[in-house]
Amino acid sequence: MTENEIGTILVDTAIAVHRQLGPGLLESVYEIVMAYELEQRGVPVQRQVPISIVYKTITFAEAFRADLIVADKVIVELKSIEQVNMAHRKQIQTYLRLTGLKLGYIFNFGAALMKDGIVRAVNGLEDDSRKDA
Repeated sequence: MTENEIGTILVDTAIAVHRQLGPGLLESVYEIVMAYELEQRGVPVQRQVPISIVYKTITFAEAFRADLIVADKVIVELKSIEQVNMAHRKQIQTYLRLTGLKLGYIFNFGAALMKDGIVRAVNGLEDDSRKDA
């Protein structure tokens, strides 16, 4: 599966979960349910993945935790907030750069409509002419 194919599945899954559960629950609830739904669709997913980084000669064993890493290709940050801001957008871009992954999403389950809570971020991903967000 390509990153964009995974992205399409992720967006569809997030919309389905949001429709079923609604907005405003804890991020951890959406994380568990998203992972469950992705696994049901045959998509491998890891939760709360510790990510290490190296800065010059210093290694930070657990610089941050990725909410979800999907098929070892796409990083997902889950939110349940009123609105995604520029700091959140920069956060996902930094995560992509530090992990070397090419595609990332923020899914804000606090949005009234999930389509308004989706942020897609890329890091050197080639366009395959598919629109998934």
